[in-house]
Formats: sequence, structure tokens, C-alpha cells
Amino acid sequence: MNIIKTEIPGVLIIEPKVFGDARGYFFESWNQAAFEAAGITNTWVQDNESKSSFGVLRGLHYQAAPYTQAKIVRVISGAVLDVAVDIRKGSPTYGKHISVELSGENKRQLYIPRGFAHGFAVLSDEAVFAYKCDNVYMPSSERGIMFNDPALGIDWRVNPARWNLSEKDKKHPLFADITPWEEAQ
Repeated sequence: MNIIKTEIPGVLIIEPKVFGDARGYFFESWNQAAFEAAGITNTWVQDNESKSSFGVLRGLHYQAAPYTQAKIVRVISGAVLDVAVDIRKGSPTYGKHISVELSGENKRQLYIPRGFAHGFAVLSDEAVFAYKCDNVYMPSSERGIMFNDPALGIDWRVNPARWNLSEKDKKHPLFADITPWEEAQ
């Protein structure tokens, strides 16, 4: 397993070793010892999966205390542009984002620690997206940031005429109007 540090400390790209032949492929998507060696020591409590079509944009989502979440995200089939935005109060990278293409072909995963908003845009005809969470989903703690806030400068790599969003995701506040995440939460 290859663990790649990103420009934002704590956000990691995980490249598994994929073993393939004429029959197909095999790889470890989770190995506790390897992840702990990379500093990923979370206790995972929930796995989620979604299927979306081209242009679907989900996010930017996060949860407020006491239900904040770290995630490991990956794509089983198709391709997405995955985005994590630093919302940690006092962070030197506050308001910066990481964007990584995750696909069923490249098998990459992204580790997103607590203190980040998360979203993705589907780049293929459809995509199956899976993620581990270290805390349960709680609707009353759900929060969001406007996905196309100019202050964030995210290039979603999908023509805006093709964006497909939920009504909820069209109404999130701008980044300047959120309450930053604090470690003590």
C-alpha cells in the first residue's frame, strides 16, 4: 500500500497494491496495521455506498459536534472528482481544498480527517461510491457549504449546465458564513 501525503496535512491518498491477471483483480481496501502505520487510527463504525449518474454533485457536507466524522472514500466503479475542504479553525490551510480523481480503475482512496467538508462530482456515466465513517450519521448535525462558492475556487470538472444537485445542496451557506470546526468538538 502506498500512502501519499497531500498539500493539506492529514489528508492522505491511499494507493493499494492491485494484483491482476486474466481472471480479474484483488486488492486490500482496508488493512488495519498498514493504515495505523500511516497514522490512520480511527475506529470505523459505519460503511456507506451510493450510486450516481454523470454530473451528480454531492456536497459539500460535514457534521457538527458531537457527530463529526473522518472518512475513507473510494470508487468501486466509474470515476468521481473527490474534494475535501479544510474547515479547521486556526489551520494554516483553512479554506483550502484537495481534489483527487478516484475511480474504479485507479483504485485510489482518500482519507479525510475530522474538520473537513466533503463532496464529489461524478465524471463517468455513473459511479458507485463507498466510504467508511468513524461516527454515525446524525441528520440534526448535518451541515454544508455552497459547492460553487467563488471563495473556495473548486473546479468540479463538470460543465455547470450538466450539474445535478439535490435541493438541499443548492441552499448551503457560503464558506464565510459557516462556524469553523474546532478540535475540542
